Amino acid sequence: MRITVFASGSTGNCALASLGGAKILIDDGISLRRLKGFLAQEGLTPDGLDAVFITHEHRDHISGLPMLVKYHGVRILANRPVASRLDGMIPQAGEYIEPVQPGESVKLGGVTLTPFPTMHDTPGSCGLRLDSAEGAMGFCTDLGAVTDEVKSALAGVKVALIEANHDVDMLCDGPYPAMLKRRILSEHGHLSNEECAKLAVFLAQEGAQTLILGHISRENNTPGRALNVVGDALSRAGVSTELLAAPPLGPVSVEELVQCPA
Repeated sequence: MRITVFASGSTGNCALASLGGAKILIDDGISLRRLKGFLAQEGLTPDGLDAVFITHEHRDHISGLPMLVKYHGVRILANRPVASRLDGMIPQAGEYIEPVQPGESVKLGGVTLTPFPTMHDTPGSCGLRLDSAEGAMGFCTDLGAVTDEVKSALAGVKVALIEANHDVDMLCDGPYPAMLKRRILSEHGHLSNEECAKLAVFLAQEGAQTLILGHISRENNTPGRALNVVGDALSRAGVSTELLAAPPLGPVSVEELVQCPA
């Protein structure tokens, strides 16, 4: 079971989940050239992907999708509202798009994919849980609040990519326009380090072994601040898990080995 984050941030988001014999791309917000380069490091080509799951249709999550579809037709999974908008935005993608519903699972080889709703400023935004015989992993960025649905969906994962977007003081004191600051701070915006820390503690208490902090703002946060805030919260709660920070352009990989019974 392996997660490789190729990119994470406002300039592009893309990750590869490898488990249960399947290779699933989570979002495609990078160029086809870069994607091919990252996949080559994993011993893959775009034609070796089993599917692409799109969490929502903001540009930093789909900018590479038109070229990927044009040159490498690949199965696209997305929540129905997102799928409908993708069909209109990328006409050539229509025959490859498969709508899925939050809370309803999709089998893909030895993997079960279960999308779940997230609070973000676009209808149909989702996170994703993937389960296989090797264990479970989760992806959850681009959300302004951690709901009970999010916690329930991610409980018990071994490894997850979660959002630590901003330091509140850096954001409030920074150069962003007031309207953009309000958007980011809203419950349909992005998670602060402190809110990410609460989610991290919950996941660690539920058995997470590794957490990757992602979508870290270049202007309103630093990897060091995010890691310190989340790490301190874990220490105070008396739980521990490996913490990594995903750079804007990766890759960073986590591989969890299957524990064989004695």
